[in-house]
Amino acid sequence: MGDDREALTARVGEARRRSETARLLMRARASSGAARTRYENEVVSLNLPVARDIARSYRGRGIADDDLDQVASLGLVKAVRAFDPTLGDDFLSFAVPTLRGELRRHFRDAGWTVRPPRSVQETQAAVVSAEAELSQRLGRQPDVAEIATHLGLSVPLVRDALSADGCYAPVSLDAPRPTTEESPVARLGDVDPAFASTEARLAVLPLLVGLGERERTIVGMRFFDNRTQSEIGDAVGVSQEQVSRLLAGILARLREALEEPVEAGATRQVG
Repeated sequence: MGDDREALTARVGEARRRSETARLLMRARASSGAARTRYENEVVSLNLPVARDIARSYRGRGIADDDLDQVASLGLVKAVRAFDPTLGDDFLSFAVPTLRGELRRHFRDAGWTVRPPRSVQETQAAVVSAEAELSQRLGRQPDVAEIATHLGLSVPLVRDALSADGCYAPVSLDAPRPTTEESPVARLGDVDPAFASTEARLAVLPLLVGLGERERTIVGMRFFDNRTQSEIGDAVGVSQEQVSRLLAGILARLREALEEPVEAGATRQVG
């Protein structure tokens, strides 16, 4: 019962804040000079807790908490001055994207730990402005496709710009975490066993070019496709015993060619 009463109180307080904000913004719109400034300042004071809540969601990413609060507060002032109450009375649908945009812009300028491509950084600023504009026009948060259409950009680029927040403070590989949470190390890739044979592959490749078509087919099927000698024999029209002898001869020639010294600018030839 206590939780229900608190939730009801919060909803009533939110409704009053919204209605009072709309009233003050309309008065500011109809006023000028010191009167307009007074009404706008009242809107800022009324909605300052919202700005601080948004700033709180960006904490722990390498920027001081006080700086985040200040950036969010300045963003609120910008939102109040830019909001047009004749286009709609839901101030927060416009203000929240604007505040987030100011915070992201601050991170873009001062908080990158890992810098994404410049195209993503530049797109992020455009996405932030489009998000605020579309939120007031639509009366809701726009989705990625709507933002991309509005800006004339691809959906993947817009999505990358929206997800670039993680570049501000990468996840630590060593920080302790709950036993129920998977460590980032567990999601890292393992060593590719093909790395060990990279040098050998690069050395052998020019020699394979010098083989005949049937010989290249035999080598490719045996060592790249892992086919049996019987399967190779069926494919090239010889017996399994002949495949064995052919492979032995090819490998001997390749080995000899690899052991021969090569002058600069020359290429090895398989005899």
